[in-house]
Amino acid sequence: MKGLIKGVLVLGVLAFLVAYFATPILTVNAIVATAKAGDEAALERLVDFPVFRDSVKDELTARLMAEANADPDVRSSGLGGLGMMLAPMLVSGAVDALVTAPTIAAMVRTAETPDPEDVARARAPEPEGQDKDIRQSYGYRDLNTFVLTLTDPDQPQQPLKLLLKRQGLFGWKLSGIDLPEKPAA
Repeated sequence: MKGLIKGVLVLGVLAFLVAYFATPILTVNAIVATAKAGDEAALERLVDFPVFRDSVKDELTARLMAEANADPDVRSSGLGGLGMMLAPMLVSGAVDALVTAPTIAAMVRTAETPDPEDVARARAPEPEGQDKDIRQSYGYRDLNTFVLTLTDPDQPQQPLKLLLKRQGLFGWKLSGIDLPEKPAA
């Protein structure tokens, strides 16, 4: 009888560990499938939009500031300084308007990262007629962050990294983005 209880306990712990570590893979598969199917309602349930938008804002603002700081004309100009002060507000408003389920679906299908200039102009990505053959890889960054890396074979140096955050024990939601470094001109 003790052996049976011990076996059930070990089996229960193993089932818990498998569920604990495998659930982000199921969520990643659901995100990719709903993006390809264009199921906006299902995709909305898989994304924590306020947190995801904040992540996009942070990434795009940091990129804009880095580009502005690297340009000596912008740094030395009074208007450049004003532009650097206004850039976060412009990015914020545009991201709030543009980061929707269709935009995220397009990002997943094409592995294209948002361009700060397009966001600043409040221009949504153009949908493509045909889905690309996007490579996927994934893994844990830490126990509560799982990274889905999407790579377009035509642009392997520009992977799109989508971050999923743990919600409770077994739940995961798309909650962030890591933009690749902009290639040197």
